[in-house]
Amino acid sequence: MNPETLAEALLAVLAPIAEERRPGEPLAVTASDIVFERPRNRDHGDWASNIAMRLAKPFGTNPRELAQQIVDGLAQVDGVQSAEVAGPGFINIRLDAAAAGALAKVIVDAGEKYGTNTSQAGVSVNVEFVSANPTGPLHIAHTRWAALGDSIVRLLLASGAHAVREYYINDAGAQMERFAVSVLAAAKNEPTPEGGYPGEYITTLAGRVLQARPDLLQLPEDEQLVVAREAAYGFQLAEIKSSLSRFNVPFDVWFSERTLHAKDPSGSSLIDQAVDRLREQGHVFDDEGAVWVRTTDFGDDKDRVIRRSNGEYTYFAADAAYYLNKGDRGFTKKIYLLGADHHGYVHRLKAVAGAAGEDPQENVEVLIGQMVSINGARLSKRAGNIIEMDDLLDWLGTDALRYSLERSPADSPLDLDPELLQKRTNDNPVFYVQYAHARTHNVARNAGDSGVDRSEFAPETLTHETEAALLGALQEFPRIVAFAAEVREPHRVARYLEELAGLYHRWYDNCRVIPQGDDPIETVHRTRLWLNDAAGQVFRNGLDLLGVSAPERM
Repeated sequence: MNPETLAEALLAVLAPIAEERRPGEPLAVTASDIVFERPRNRDHGDWASNIAMRLAKPFGTNPRELAQQIVDGLAQVDGVQSAEVAGPGFINIRLDAAAAGALAKVIVDAGEKYGTNTSQAGVSVNVEFVSANPTGPLHIAHTRWAALGDSIVRLLLASGAHAVREYYINDAGAQMERFAVSVLAAAKNEPTPEGGYPGEYITTLAGRVLQARPDLLQLPEDEQLVVAREAAYGFQLAEIKSSLSRFNVPFDVWFSERTLHAKDPSGSSLIDQAVDRLREQGHVFDDEGAVWVRTTDFGDDKDRVIRRSNGEYTYFAADAAYYLNKGDRGFTKKIYLLGADHHGYVHRLKAVAGAAGEDPQENVEVLIGQMVSINGARLSKRAGNIIEMDDLLDWLGTDALRYSLERSPADSPLDLDPELLQKRTNDNPVFYVQYAHARTHNVARNAGDSGVDRSEFAPETLTHETEAALLGALQEFPRIVAFAAEVREPHRVARYLEELAGLYHRWYDNCRVIPQGDDPIETVHRTRLWLNDAAGQVFRNGLDLLGVSAPERM
């Protein structure tokens, strides 16, 4: 019996009580309104509900009296072992072993689908993250958003949303010109120009450009810059994609900023069209030759220039065009993951949504993350002044780095301990969870070798207190996934898996899947194998939501 079926049962109990207390009035409560929580003390039962406290006033009674009526009704429900009133009107419910244990087979039968839900069904969401300039390698500041952004999308997809990962390639503007002159100077063995990009990676890029275009330095100077820029851009973007692939972060869309500036056959760009569309909404005005958007109408600290008096568009114009383009592609919700130094973008993006005629509180969401530091991490020899993502992956590995970045809220500064992350002990959270998963496979292998299979399933035999605790935690997984998706917090899955690992290890220490000595194989052993395999499935599903592997041996 899961919370959904228990809610339906409780609703059936409530219906005659409501009719008795309010004859002829419909019961304005649905099963989805009935929320169950796990009691902190498992001696108090499997589930607790405050429904009597919520309904006492409209039912014209006190909470404890209503709770007792509900408890009396629940005593007649199949699968409920007992129910009792606690405190001011809480209802504690204990399921019988068969009802609770049935979950093990449900999980095994569902496989990788267990934990998926429909809480985000009908939501179309674009999640943009990382979006580093293609002028250098990804570094430590990008790792956290890469991990979190990818996992947020995984959670949204698991909860029924239409969600995509999008990378905005800043491949237009002054930074691309500085990049080009830096690469060209290196190709000519000249020092880095003032304001250019330093680092050995520029020299390496220049060498690759010369290898691809040996005629580079024989071209006219204006062509040299274009060729150097485009070739180096292609090489650097490919390296960024390779780094993200190593980090197990696949992007669905790579959106080039140049798309916004490109002219259509009529001579109009997406930016031109964005300005016209905002003007139609009534939030654009002209002043001293410049074109402005009245963003103060939507909480911005000042109105924004979208086109300067010299006719040049500002970065805000590209931001607006890009936002509108996402809506044109069918995304009703846009999520932006930005670094700690981008607080100023929050009001700007909210203002763009408002100026476009959308609800800034509903259609756009901006998540601001804090920085991450790693003790002992060395600056990149190639880039000179940053810690590269590839160096971190070589040092710590994808699993340890991703898991450690995802197990804390995004708005909490992180200072990671590399020695801990490389330990193969239970002090290392990712090892602790992965080892629990590997242990489920080891149990299954040994069971098979001993003749224990899943040919029988008798959930009523799962009566040990550690089995009740483990089943209770497994039951929670779909709710954890749905809530983590709703609040955009993958760390809730990580912390859940750590708690589940502890419960699994305690069950392993107390309940045998393989008979001892010459004892015969019994139904309880086969049933426990179902429970073992159910736990392994949930570990796999949870780790997959975090983009972390689930090894079968460790």
